[in-house]
Amino acid sequence: MAPSKPDRARVGALRRRLLLEAAMATPDGLGGTTQVYETVAAVWAQLEWIAGGERWRRGRPEQVATHRVTLRWRAGVDAGQRLRDGDRLFDIRAVADPDGGRRRLVCLVQEIGP
Repeated sequence: MAPSKPDRARVGALRRRLLLEAAMATPDGLGGTTQVYETVAAVWAQLEWIAGGERWRRGRPEQVATHRVTLRWRAGVDAGQRLRDGDRLFDIRAVADPDGGRRRLVCLVQEIGP
């Protein structure tokens, strides 16, 4: 019997439909710009929790959660974009093609909330 592959290597593990969003600058009417996010693509992915913690921000405790998102390889996915899962938002912090075969992308993300 052949050893089983980890879940993130199987196509059936990509069960969550996430929206890939990119920041776009739009004029704010006062000579400046405002950053808004627009949907670039809908992707099938696997979302795995990695770690959580707490940090202080502006004098208040804030929860921090990091996740690993595995999806089919596609060009144009980069840090600075984000993924949306319903009301949940994830900032993409790093993107890698683990084996260089252009089959999968692994994104390390931080949940930022709605």
